[in-house]
Amino acid sequence: MEEFLTELIKEYGYIILYFWGILEGELGLIMAGLLSHSGDMNLYLAILVGGLGGFTGDQIYFYIGRFNKDYIRRKLTTQKRKFALAKVLLDKYGWPIIFAQRYMYGLRTVIPMSIGTTDFNAKKFAFINFISAILWASATIYPVYYFGEEILTFIEELKEYWYVVLIFGVTFLISISFYFNQTTSDKNRNKKREIRRNKIK
Repeated sequence: MEEFLTELIKEYGYIILYFWGILEGELGLIMAGLLSHSGDMNLYLAILVGGLGGFTGDQIYFYIGRFNKDYIRRKLTTQKRKFALAKVLLDKYGWPIIFAQRYMYGLRTVIPMSIGTTDFNAKKFAFINFISAILWASATIYPVYYFGEEILTFIEELKEYWYVVLIFGVTFLISISFYFNQTTSDKNRNKKREIRRNKIK
């Protein structure tokens, strides 16, 4: 099975990396970095393909938001907190959030979609998104390529302490969930205060 997967990646590695970039991201880039380190992929081509995958994915989400505003607001009720947080971040930081969202767990698809529902210029978004995607791919793939041997050794050692990784992962997910809840709750409280002030006036 391992040999089959290795041969599959060697033959279709760039195609897999491109579509992986559309759907997910970092794990595919990390694998591309390791494959570049082993000589099975070209470093610069891997960065370009991985970046284009990330760019394509965010463009898709942006246009889903741009052409389905009413549907999103009406149907995506389970994502309301995330959309509220995305709106808070967009209002607070503006276009730089396009760069930051690639590293924000749980908001990777929501922020481009949320930006699409606004009147943000589509060409400006595409330009910033492309630069962001290439930098993101470079910042992920190149360090993995450079420290490939150390990373492979570290992965082998981690297998013996899998429970530490599990605890860290659970703690990380709980922290992200707390941040979502806190931020959106603060926004709701501020709205209620503003409504009360307006009533008093």
